[in-house]
Amino acid sequence: MNFDDFKSSLTSSTPPKALSNSLQAMWYDGRGDWEKAHSIAQDIHNLEGSWIHAYLHRKEGDQGNAAYWYHRANQPVCKTSLQEEWENIVRTLIH
Repeated sequence: MNFDDFKSSLTSSTPPKALSNSLQAMWYDGRGDWEKAHSIAQDIHNLEGSWIHAYLHRKEGDQGNAAYWYHRANQPVCKTSLQEEWENIVRTLIH
């Protein structure tokens, strides 16, 4: 699956089969379901999960919590738009 396929799949009611948990979280966020994305991200205990968690808290507006998770993810606090960060995370996870 490439980025364009992933983005096109957002029109479906369910995520594509065989997506990693990390991509599932980003898929649900891409569909506007922050709660489901966050629920999935909470159960991903690695750098990817921490990065997604950071992005989600940034999107929520909780900058302090987001900064904590960016640190856990070994990522700088993101300064780009939320859409750009979403795309960057998805592209990184796909490759």
